Formats: sequence, C-alpha cells, structure tokens
Amino acid sequence: MLQLHFAKGRRAFLVLKRLSVYPAAFQSTQHVEYKPIKKVMVANRGEIAIRVFRACTELGIRTVAVYSEQDTGQMHRQKADEAYLIGRGLPPVQAYLHIPDIIKVAKENEVDAVHPGYGFLSERSDFAQACIEAGVRFIGPSPEVVRKMGDKVEARAIAISAGVPVVPGTEAPISSLNEAQEFSNTYGFPIIFKAAYGGGGRGMRVVRSYEELEENYTRAYSEALSAFGNGALFVEKFIEKPRHIEVQILGDAYGNVVHLYERDCSIQRRHQKVVEIAPAAHLDSQLRSKLTNDAVKLAKQVGYENAGTVEFLVDRHGKHYFIEVNSRLQVEHTVTEEITDVDLVHAQIHISEGKSLPELGLKQDNVRINGCAIQCRVTTEDPSRGFQPDTGRIEVFRSGEGMGIRLDSASAFQGAVISPHYDSLLVKVIAHGKDHTTAASKMSRALAEFRIRGVKDHSATGKTGVGFEIHWWHIAFVN
Repeated sequence: MLQLHFAKGRRAFLVLKRLSVYPAAFQSTQHVEYKPIKKVMVANRGEIAIRVFRACTELGIRTVAVYSEQDTGQMHRQKADEAYLIGRGLPPVQAYLHIPDIIKVAKENEVDAVHPGYGFLSERSDFAQACIEAGVRFIGPSPEVVRKMGDKVEARAIAISAGVPVVPGTEAPISSLNEAQEFSNTYGFPIIFKAAYGGGGRGMRVVRSYEELEENYTRAYSEALSAFGNGALFVEKFIEKPRHIEVQILGDAYGNVVHLYERDCSIQRRHQKVVEIAPAAHLDSQLRSKLTNDAVKLAKQVGYENAGTVEFLVDRHGKHYFIEVNSRLQVEHTVTEEITDVDLVHAQIHISEGKSLPELGLKQDNVRINGCAIQCRVTTEDPSRGFQPDTGRIEVFRSGEGMGIRLDSASAFQGAVISPHYDSLLVKVIAHGKDHTTAASKMSRALAEFRIRGVKDHSATGKTGVGFEIHWWHIAFVN
C-alpha cells in the first residue's frame, strides 16, 4: 500500500501520479546487414524525447526533434541537434500524429531512423510501415508485429497458441449486449469490458451485477469509440485485487530473445500506473520463472524484435494470466535499467542497426538483478478538482537529488509553462538502492526535498490564482 502525505495548501503537485504466428522455437537464419545509424529523429516530445536524444548523443548519433506550433519553447526542441515544425495549423496532439509531416521531415533531412517514444504513434503499425516505405528505419518491432500486438483479441489468441495462460474471456470482440450477458452467465460476476483497440484505462468498465451490465456496456463502447475510433469491446473475467506484473523483453533480428526481469506496477489510479518497482517484492522464485519464461516464449512465437513489455495479472493464489504486449518502450523502463545496468535505448538503436543480442553482451545468463529501483511520477494535478491536470507557470522548482536518485524530465524547471494539451507528467523520480527498504528510504528523502511553486492560470475567467508549494512529502511502502 502507498501512503502519501502533503502539507495543506490550495494547490499541490501530486506524486503518483501484437502478429503472424511463427513456430514456438522461432530462429531466424536470415543474414541481417549491419547498417550504422548516423541520425535519429524522435517522433515525440517531452521527457521521452530527451531520454532518446541523450542515448543518441552518447553513441555519437545526430538528433532531430519535431515540435508543434504550441511547443516552440519546449525543452526537447532545444536538446536536439536539429528541430523542425510539424502539423502547422493543427491542434497540438494532432500535430504529433500527423504522419505525412513527420515522414516529410525525415526524408528531407536525411534521417536514418525514427524512434517513436511512447504514446502518440508508438504503437501505430501504419506509422511503422510508413517509415519503412520511406526508407527510414523504425526503432521498434516490425509493422506486422506492432499491428498484431495492438489488437488485444489477436494478441490473446497468439498467447493461447504459445501455451501462455490467459484470463477467461471472449475470443473476439462482442457485437451485442446479449453476448456479454451470455458470458456472465457462464463465468459469473465480476466481469470487465475492455477496448479491443486501445488501452490506458479508456473503454474499461468493471461490472459486478446484471443491473450494472447495460449501462457499463454502453459507456465502455462510447469511451472506446471516442478514444480510439473503434468501439469494439471484449469481455473478461475480472480478477479481484491482482498484482500487475510486467516483464521487459528484448529481441533481435536473429531470433534471440532475453528478458530483463519484471516490474511490479500494481499501484494504479483509474487503471493508470503511478508507482513502479523492480524487481517485484516478495515474488516467489518459481512464479518469477514462469512469468519470464512465458514472456520469452510469447516473444519467440511471433519473432519479436526490439524492446517490448509482456504484461500479466497475478491473482491471490499465485496464478498468472497474460493480458497484453506493449510493443514499445514503457514510461517505467527506467527501473529496469537501474537494476540490470542495461541501457534499453542504446539496445534499441543497436538492434535496429542489425546487431544481435549476443554481440551486445545480452545473453540471458549475463542479465542479473542488482538491488531494487522505484519510480514515482510527479504530476501537475489539482487535488481540489479530483486530481485533474493543472496548468500554469512554475515559479519555483527545487528537486530532490543525491546518491541513488535519477530524474527524467523535460518541464521541471523554474519558468516552465505547463501546457493543458498533453500528459500531466512533470518529472519521473527513480530511486535505486541495495534492496527494497533502501530504495524506498531514498525515494522518501528525495521527495521531501522537492519545492515547487506555480501560478494557476484561470484563462477562462481572466483570474489568476494563488501560488502553491509542497512543504514536505512522505512515501512509505507497506508489503
């Protein structure tokens, strides 16, 4: 359980917050030509763009940023060697989803490869395909694998074919309320509706009785249609109070796959991860082996290349169930890097150049767990409005730092303007220690050092609100 204590104040920042089937023993015999990458574009913004730029600079690779009209002053633009405007005249988010502009910039500026980051186009197979057709490498899985993994129903079918356990559920999207009623008659309540073509908690509704069925079906369909352009839903048996465990994988073009152990992402709010821990505390060694083996098995089944995450639910009896594959880098990749000393972005780039995992020293026997890492997200949210995203200018910013603390950010500085158009993440705080207790202690100390003050911009009313500041923080993890 997570306990967060804040000093009283009017405003506060909150710390919390896919597939052609190959044989199971897939091994590529193809010869992959090594092609060094000299210039990388990041089709993204914010802290993940800066994270990739830093990795590229360390490898001697030139970097290219893209930015919307609203992002002309953002830090990620300044951190790249080159920066180009995209989506002129489009709303902020749509600018980063405008594939023709991104491809045009890549081709006109001799970009060798595009890194999609996370969010936006990172799990769009049409974007991966557009990159390839333009002669630009996509730093991620093949378009076909991205497509299959993005379809939760198809990914589920592939997991079954690979012998990986799944939560009881429909094999295809349901087409009517009657099908949901039939499923509940077979498996009983609670059940959960999930969007077939998206995630992040949208289009997801838990149903605990017949009386709730119709309303939640209608709402889940509407949410999925609005968020993903497709209201298709599938139904699963809802696992009560599970642990959410995900396994980091890396695959190359030669059929090699390794896991980098697991992360516990059970601390969530509205189906959104807010605290991530690696490795999972008090995880039975046999269960850890089952989870990591099944993740590798599934990846080999589809010939997975590059970085990805296989996500599982673990019930109170220790049984695990596959839920989805994220065919991209995760927000919480940082904790895996801290405990394995593997730079995942470096690995992604080298794999895209044609190097094998053994060439990178990434053999399974070489991957070891070193201590424990915890990530907390400092987000710009307003507790008085149900933790809705907050905006304005940061007037004071002093971060918690020191031994064992890593900060990944893009807008965490005095004078930064927090936009209402994007995710509310301000900075990721990662603590690493020799064990869980040490890492938690470092995290509590670092968070207690933060001082953040800003002005709420009530642009609709023309009023300016008061400043806010975190005076002290405390975080405790109870096993």
